[in-house]
Amino acid sequence: MTISLRRARTIIRKTFEKGREMELKPLSVVVLDAGGNVQAFEREDGAAPGRFEIAFGKAYGTVMLGIPGSAQMARAESQAYFMGCVNGAYGGKVIPVPGGILIRDRKGAVVGAIGVTGDTSDNDAAVGSAAIEAVGLVAES
Repeated sequence: MTISLRRARTIIRKTFEKGREMELKPLSVVVLDAGGNVQAFEREDGAAPGRFEIAFGKAYGTVMLGIPGSAQMARAESQAYFMGCVNGAYGGKVIPVPGGILIRDRKGAVVGAIGVTGDTSDNDAAVGSAAIEAVGLVAES
């Protein structure tokens, strides 16, 4: 299974809806396919212009390592050298914090990842996870 453009856009829309419901700061969301390629990106009005790189870094590390941002952060705290090397191997693209969410299909296969940024990392992860679940996929945050 792959994430269609339509489904990617729906995940982004649902992330924004949940963010407004929780009264979060303006969000930016990127959806990557299982190969780390950008499927869709949107930035809410008022979100800082540099948020694409942050959203992408959260999602990219997640899909490339097969673990969510929260697990990457724990690994960075316990094995800083390893995560530093990983980030070097990926050209500095990895941002190992919550808000990078692995997307699985109902059978458990990884189909992509999203990166959400704009509020606290924990809130970013919460709204992104809710959006993934809302479209019938499984979020691992």
